[in-house]
Amino acid sequence: MKQEVREPMIYNAVITAIATGASRLHEISNKIDEDTSVCATYIKNLMALGIIKKELPYGEKSSRKTIYSIEDNMFRFWYRFVPENTSIISRGAAELAYRRIAPELSSYMGGVFEEICRQYLWKLLLEGVCAVNFSDIGRWWGTNPRTKSQEEIDIMGTDHKDAALFGECKWTNEKVDLGVLEKLVGRSTLFHYQKTHFYLFAKTGFTEGCMDRAAEMGNVTLVAYEEMLER
Repeated sequence: MKQEVREPMIYNAVITAIATGASRLHEISNKIDEDTSVCATYIKNLMALGIIKKELPYGEKSSRKTIYSIEDNMFRFWYRFVPENTSIISRGAAELAYRRIAPELSSYMGGVFEEICRQYLWKLLLEGVCAVNFSDIGRWWGTNPRTKSQEEIDIMGTDHKDAALFGECKWTNEKVDLGVLEKLVGRSTLFHYQKTHFYLFAKTGFTEGCMDRAAEMGNVTLVAYEEMLER
């Protein structure tokens, strides 16, 4: 950071704020105690360096829904775990530091796994074997008009022929069950496409109930992490 920017302390504060949960401009601004206009300039520079990325719900262009996240996974890990454990690490207590970090690793890996799944879908598309010939994919979030609650879809992509794919990514030690598939199908009804296909990605596989229902539906692809590595 010292090599790239003139005020590394403020840039560090911005990255730390995002790494620890602040995602909207006003949240980041409040955490680092700077005006939003000033904060926006730092974020813009960090985006130019490929450290921060801006996201909008898939298919939307409203800037008021913009959120920011850390694009570089090395920065994500460092700013999430290292600063709060610096004293322990500097004393050579690596095992103690790991014990403190380990309980949060699954949560951290959730975002990383989503990106791996998106890359996997791009690979399928380029190989000509993806169920939907999408032009782009991304994350979607918004309000369910029926329940007035916030909903999120890990991966969504559409083509130009009224077809869409919806994906859910689960980085947990438990097998993904039928409830996860049903919830994804339910969220997909917030949109109206003639053809839909569902992708479920799992770290450790799927329950029999989930696999049976997926086979019955016929428009569901179940992908375990091991399969992704083998492809």
